Amino acid sequence: MPFCGKCGSSVNEGVSFCAKCGAPVGPSSGVPQTSGTAKPLESNVAALLCYLLWFVGGIIFLVLEPYKNDKFVRFHAFQSIFLSIVYFVFMVFWSSILWSILDGSFWFILGPIGLIVRLGVLLLWIFLMYKAYNHEKFMIPFIGELAAKQAG
Repeated sequence: MPFCGKCGSSVNEGVSFCAKCGAPVGPSSGVPQTSGTAKPLESNVAALLCYLLWFVGGIIFLVLEPYKNDKFVRFHAFQSIFLSIVYFVFMVFWSSILWSILDGSFWFILGPIGLIVRLGVLLLWIFLMYKAYNHEKFMIPFIGELAAKQAG
């Protein structure tokens, strides 16, 4: 059963005016109607969310309709994807080095270095989320340039 957009009282279907307040009823009344669809996110929030799930967040926002045409969101999505790839390749390389000299004395030096690198990447990731939320494009050297080219 429909309701009046002005006073909130119930209105019979097919009636053009509210019986209680006399306001016009229906989609042409000038009262905004909710369509049941989700309101799109602001581009800064979408750009922040690109970083939230590493490369998966970037891929999601490159596919979603209102955001795949937004250059700001596309830049952050590509930068998230490229940074994830670089980090993954680095960690595979680092782990292979660490496991190859696991029995050696260098493990005690290289182990903490790996933790420092992980902490640095985490802090960089948080910083990028902060910059994206503030409508800023922070370009990581080389990765940011690639992302800018891909974003258009």
